[in-house]
Amino acid sequence: MSLVPENVERLIPYVPGKPVEELERELGIQNAVKLASNENPVGPSPKAIDAMRAHASGVHRYPDAATWALRSDLAAFHSRGASAVHMDEIVLGNGSNELIDLICRTYAGPSDHAVIGVPSFVCYHLGLTAANVPFDAVPLREHLFWDLEAMAAKVTAKTKLFFVANPNNPTGTHVGRAAVERLLKELPEQVVVVLDEAYVQFADADDYVSGLELRGLRERLIVLRTFSKAYGLAANRVGYAIGQKDVVSYLNRVRAPFNVNTLAQVAARAALQDPEHVERYVALNRTERARITEALEGLGLRVAPSQANFVFADFGRPNEEVYDRMLRMGVIIRPMPAPVDTWLRITVGRPEENDRLLEAVRELVAS
Repeated sequence: MSLVPENVERLIPYVPGKPVEELERELGIQNAVKLASNENPVGPSPKAIDAMRAHASGVHRYPDAATWALRSDLAAFHSRGASAVHMDEIVLGNGSNELIDLICRTYAGPSDHAVIGVPSFVCYHLGLTAANVPFDAVPLREHLFWDLEAMAAKVTAKTKLFFVANPNNPTGTHVGRAAVERLLKELPEQVVVVLDEAYVQFADADDYVSGLELRGLRERLIVLRTFSKAYGLAANRVGYAIGQKDVVSYLNRVRAPFNVNTLAQVAARAALQDPEHVERYVALNRTERARITEALEGLGLRVAPSQANFVFADFGRPNEEVYDRMLRMGVIIRPMPAPVDTWLRITVGRPEENDRLLEAVRELVAS
């Protein structure tokens, strides 16, 4: 008899990007560049760093389990537009990864059903499998672009969850306003739609729309955000979900207490008070993303149109081979599994890091 249930046996642990220290230790390389994990290359706001220093002496106390101050700040931050967000409509998580896991466990079970796209964020697959929720993984068009109509066609009377990353990870592509509005209006009432907007700050397409602007179209809508990308707080693990109170309140029944630590809470609050820091990084990312895209296309690679802080490029050969060659040149990027096993995801770094990347790619292509 197996020690664990069959769905747990099927799980494959998440594999993160290789740390710089590990590469340098294994291959004896110095000054390696990591462009594999979509991290903010300029770091967090100085205000966030100061806030953590100011509160470091209090870590012998448990954090605010209700995350009251941070939820209050987030409600104010997101109420500047057309529609207000109340703090009771916000749930904090240990990164948006935890919230994905909570959503899978809270709103669906073994007798229900979910729909995801592929390739997309692997944690949807992991969360649903761990919760033993059956699901359909619908291929993206050309493995790059969301096909919401094909996904909607998989919805049944048992479907409870529908995940869309917008912009998508790992492709960087997005879904426009018209398609998102149609989806929210037409899916059956019992379906909880999850719009994962981890990369929302980088989206500048004319037809891009955040789910927060469309909350009036659907009661069962949850929008996910994170402090890991644009705010540069990946190590702190702070994500949040926004939805109607009657919907997201169930997440608090499942959420573990004290899931967001004190330093993470105060850093996130301080980061919200420094929009100029985010704006500078987003502007740098836009410029460097365009430069990398143009350079890679000039070398004959296909590059997906990105709305994120990374680019997704087809090297036309097995990506594990490319990955290994790039490692030996001191550049860490991210290979993806089939059906995109000739593509690699490349984080947009600082200009000097991107110079290293392009130099290595030119050498690779020429060989």
